[in-house]
Amino acid sequence: MMVKNIIKQMYKLAPPYLIDSWDNSGLQIGRENKEVKTILLALDLTPNVIKQAVSNNVNMIITHHPMLFKKIGSITTNDVKGKMIYDIINNDMVVFSAHTNLDVCENGVNDVLAQKLGLLNTEVLRKSYEEKLYKLTVYVPKGHADKVRRAITEAGGGWIGNYSHCTYNLNGIGTFMARENTNPFIGEQNRIEEVEEIRIETIVKHSILDTVINAMIDAHPYEEVAYDVYPLINRGIEYGYGRVGNLEKETDLKTFVELVKTEFKCDSVRIYGDLNKKIKRVAVCGGSGGDFIADAKRKRADVYITADIKYHDAQLMQELDIALIDANHYDTEKVILPYLKEYLQNNLDSKVKILISDDNSAPFTVK
Repeated sequence: MMVKNIIKQMYKLAPPYLIDSWDNSGLQIGRENKEVKTILLALDLTPNVIKQAVSNNVNMIITHHPMLFKKIGSITTNDVKGKMIYDIINNDMVVFSAHTNLDVCENGVNDVLAQKLGLLNTEVLRKSYEEKLYKLTVYVPKGHADKVRRAITEAGGGWIGNYSHCTYNLNGIGTFMARENTNPFIGEQNRIEEVEEIRIETIVKHSILDTVINAMIDAHPYEEVAYDVYPLINRGIEYGYGRVGNLEKETDLKTFVELVKTEFKCDSVRIYGDLNKKIKRVAVCGGSGGDFIADAKRKRADVYITADIKYHDAQLMQELDIALIDANHYDTEKVILPYLKEYLQNNLDSKVKILISDDNSAPFTVK
């Protein structure tokens, strides 16, 4: 497969419009028209990851954290980053990253964390993007509505919450006159025609609006398709950092900590709060989530799991009466790699080999 096709699949999972303004996700190094036979997945791009990539004849490395966050003034082999860039280019490898978009997307980092903890009725901890919704209406001659309706819904239209194929249909009479240089599907030129038609209405997300319209037009029998698109003030799909949800059964903080360590495969965690505190509602955010402490309180969480908590963050948690578990940056994000491997295996050519790096890029060790 070509790099551009793999990127296309990555963006289906983690769309580029979800990338935060300060982030630098996307194609970092390499060319889109390169053929890929082996992909290596890693949380960070380190010298050990590059060494593993070279030894396994990897063509493309996909990381969570971008290697290139800030502008660089030079590329030399005198420093670590320059040496890595030199090795990547010298071995004709491609580097692609999915960072904030993979954090906030559906089935991304935070959804995986919530799933591992068994959280129910989850919602976004802090919204970063809300997708606009549109009402699509099209008029179809009787007998052709099923085909057009199927094209719309198979292209992604008609979703309301977890319900798909949602449409509303009305019978009516359509009128038109085919003028010169037309080839009408029904009727004749220069004569007013009356046709039994079905009005199909549905809801479409902004990101797939053009795709759905094109599919609808391709399936429609008319030479000129009559359709309308209306912007809606309905609340769209929310995307954002972290998740909040409920445990199936209430537990205490001490017991819950052991669940976190088991599910996230943490060797150690830092705990703030009374170990006997009752836990039912849980907030979680992969990586550095100290900025969302107030959001966890607003969402009525009993405990908040994240990483890189500072001294004054912990003090704030005490003031807000929320328990806190710092489960380490690496451990709260590495969970995405097996899920990403499975996603790519299901959506790429079966001949493409996908590996997960065995490099633990956590920059410290706890004894």
